[in-house]
Amino acid sequence: MTDTVAAPVSSSGAPQELSPRRLALRRFLRHRLAVVGAVVLLVVVLAAVVGPLLLPFDPNAVDPSAIRQPPNAEHLLGTDSAGRDVLARLLAGGRVSLLVGLTVALTATVIGLVLGAIAGFFGGWVDSVLSRITDVVLSFPTLIVVIIIVAFTGPSITTMILAVGLFEWPTAFRIVRGLVLSLRDQDSIRAVRGLGASTAHILVRHVIPSVIAPLTVVATILVAQAILLEAGLSFLGLGVPPPTASWGNMLNEAQSFTVLQSMPWLWIPAGCAIAITVLAVNFIGDGLRDASDPRSHR
Repeated sequence: MTDTVAAPVSSSGAPQELSPRRLALRRFLRHRLAVVGAVVLLVVVLAAVVGPLLLPFDPNAVDPSAIRQPPNAEHLLGTDSAGRDVLARLLAGGRVSLLVGLTVALTATVIGLVLGAIAGFFGGWVDSVLSRITDVVLSFPTLIVVIIIVAFTGPSITTMILAVGLFEWPTAFRIVRGLVLSLRDQDSIRAVRGLGASTAHILVRHVIPSVIAPLTVVATILVAQAILLEAGLSFLGLGVPPPTASWGNMLNEAQSFTVLQSMPWLWIPAGCAIAITVLAVNFIGDGLRDASDPRSHR
């Protein structure tokens, strides 16, 4: 079955064929949850980027006279155990959590893209070696491995990004490898190769652009996973080192039953920010998946 989107009509009355990109955009815009997710994510990003500049509070400034105050007119979301404004830390923490999520996803996607393209295009022993390496990486639980690495090297944003990124690329690798295996035997690729094009030229100009669309879907999933991993590591004290704010280390306050029961303003804002952001990213991923699928009828 073909796509149900009606093509526009030219001035002469003949229907115009929409380009694949325009069809993909229309399919994405017809996915209501994806559009909502994109709007929500845009609001979260703007709040994280602009919000800290508008507030009069330093997210890392300790104020012993304002420890664990409930929400009030001065501190709209209250203060934490060091007297720091929760709203200021929530907005500043959004910068760090989003940065970690995007950087980890970019790192893992690029590694998976390069290795997957090489394995799928060359095949043979190259494919076998890279596939076995991928199987080995997949055999390790990412969270446990990252905890061990951070425990030895010490918590830092750079260490966490590298550790998570180096263990999250197999998903991208497998998708790219499968697509390249199907692309390399197409007549168009054989024709370009017959004209004397180099392997690098074929990969960069003809193969890799064909896998970008499905790889974008994988990248959105990796962003959500990275944000959750950062939250888990920071909750355990192995992620973003204090006093730098992140949504994960804001949740570190919730380890006390007293805080969970009687001071919800210390953990609910960060928990809601993580849940809303991850949900929005997942909705966008669903929309991108349907947009890149020509069989989609949205």
